[in-house]
Amino acid sequence: MRGWRKMRSFFMSDEELGKKDDDHHKPLKSPGQRRPSSWQPARVPPRRFLKRVSLVFVVAVFVYLFVHNIPILGPDDRMRRPIYPSSQGHPQHPHRPPPENDMHAPNPAGQKGKQAQTSTLNPIERSFNGPIKFVNLAISLQGISNTRGSQTNNRNVLFAASSLKSAATLLPMACQMGLGLKSYVHFALLGRSSMDMAQLWEINGIDKSCVIMFHDARPDHAAISTDARLERAVFRGFHHINAYMHPQAIIIDGSNDEEAVFARGLKQHVKASKTTVIELPRLASKSMSWITKLDSAALRMWNKVQIDISIQATPKSTGGLIRLLRSLNAADYTSSAVPHITIDLPRHIDAATKQFLDGFAWPPSHIPNPKNERHLSLRHRISKRKLTEEETSERFLESFWPAQPQQSHVLVLSPHVELAPQFFNYLKYLLLEYRYSSTAAFHNWGQHLFGISLEQPLLTLDGKQQFTSPLFKHPEDVNGQDGGTPNPFLWQAPTGNALLFLGEKWMELHDFVSRTLQATESLDIMPSVISEKTISKQHPSWLEHALRLARVRGYSIVYPGKEVAEHLATVHGELYSIPEEYASDEEIGGVARNVRLAPEIRLSSLPLLDMLPNNGVLWPLTALPVAAWGGGEVDPRDLRTSANDFELMFKKTVGGCDAESGKGQQLFEAGSAQDLFCNVP
Repeated sequence: MRGWRKMRSFFMSDEELGKKDDDHHKPLKSPGQRRPSSWQPARVPPRRFLKRVSLVFVVAVFVYLFVHNIPILGPDDRMRRPIYPSSQGHPQHPHRPPPENDMHAPNPAGQKGKQAQTSTLNPIERSFNGPIKFVNLAISLQGISNTRGSQTNNRNVLFAASSLKSAATLLPMACQMGLGLKSYVHFALLGRSSMDMAQLWEINGIDKSCVIMFHDARPDHAAISTDARLERAVFRGFHHINAYMHPQAIIIDGSNDEEAVFARGLKQHVKASKTTVIELPRLASKSMSWITKLDSAALRMWNKVQIDISIQATPKSTGGLIRLLRSLNAADYTSSAVPHITIDLPRHIDAATKQFLDGFAWPPSHIPNPKNERHLSLRHRISKRKLTEEETSERFLESFWPAQPQQSHVLVLSPHVELAPQFFNYLKYLLLEYRYSSTAAFHNWGQHLFGISLEQPLLTLDGKQQFTSPLFKHPEDVNGQDGGTPNPFLWQAPTGNALLFLGEKWMELHDFVSRTLQATESLDIMPSVISEKTISKQHPSWLEHALRLARVRGYSIVYPGKEVAEHLATVHGELYSIPEEYASDEEIGGVARNVRLAPEIRLSSLPLLDMLPNNGVLWPLTALPVAAWGGGEVDPRDLRTSANDFELMFKKTVGGCDAESGKGQQLFEAGSAQDLFCNVP
């Protein structure tokens, strides 16, 4: 009733309200008294009439504005909210995006594009410097809420361009990445171009099979804007995109085709947001197409991963060292910064090696180096005496230390290796997929991954028999009718010719060797775990420690398989020189002869995706066959069992631990071997 009274007070004047109340409550003088029969309508006071007119006018204006300003989603479903039927967030599996049929891609066939027109205005005509408005950006950004773009960690990857040439370079790669369904792929157009989006799609052959989301981030009056305004528009455009998307990586064209204002605006944005930017070189569709196979988590680590190279030169290895350095000089490093090289030289250096190193430039001359930085370190030994096995191992492990263990890794090369041009791209591809991808994080692949090898082993580590690679069985071949095919595989044994060690595992190996040497100093009788040599003396002594750690932890190394290794690395035996610590052994002559007569793999060059099986898509690490350190194929569960048994024996005989009481044992810590030793603080 109180609300009705307020409403009634709005339509009636105070005098009328008072009169109404008087009429309702005025008592009759006598029961027989009657009200007057004549009735005349009351005159509406001017104040009441004006209130009613004002109310009607306000309602009419509100309805008019509402009808004429209903949000329009656009004529093309490319600008609408992407549809993910299963998407109340991420799919159940961290590496599996929504099915392809659930993602609606553009159909430019029904679009009426404007006439293509690139800006040909003179700089003097580009004088507009008014407020910046993004006419078409809000609708597309509001439609990507299902990608969890409001969260800093998500699965969004952004391709961005301002030049039409750069857009033509990036769009095929963006579509290829979208087909993999590992990430939510976006494409944003910024800058000065006035070409209609529909025509851009039509020119570049974009149809419904291209599963990506498009964003028009060009400002109003872009064609006549000043460079300063356009640069601010690029910065603000990326700012708005980042607020709604938080892309894990921004992929751009790094060639000279891109506009300068775009590069400057992006640089300002990256400085503020710290987003990963991947600059693709010219002809990236051929040399860098493997990037489309990686997910957003792996791409986020693109610029953070660092690979150093360590070369252990042996006496009388001049020819091999020169050949190795020339192959390094000819390799493709467009996917990353040039690695730093450390060369450990022996006490005596021949004249040919000195002359070559004097003229050796690193980075190579064909790689831009505006600051004239030098990424080469030479270490020359002082002592003339022969080093023991322990001293050689110490010197080798001291040649590198990772600044950031989870991101810094080292590639160990012997002077007998020759590398193919794609070796570095191969290492980075496998490293990003098997160490940093969302699938790797979900399954914790890095826990038992020791490293990545570039060579195909031909002999077992004892050098007595040929090594036979385990055959890969397709996951869909449940009955085993295929019989298996040669493919990449896992082997528990490391080799010393061309092996990438993960940074954390290198730190652990460093600590393991240090504690082992300290623990054995106080032992009267050397345990068989240490005294028995399982590796041929054709290999350096540090490899024995690496194998021992792999057996204790159950670590494995990814090997490429023979067909892939032909395009990565080969080991030459004709110039083989034995390790210095074994040079005086009587039996080493026969070992060196066998190595020189061993068959070699002939190198050939192919693009990375062409050399890999499964159309370049890496098989899951858990699907690869596993070989035990002795060479035979083994079930992964049996490998874990044997590792546990070997760990208990090592802790008891070398580490001085009591398995029953567990007294003095430490918990496992990444990058440390302290939990294996109870007698070494």
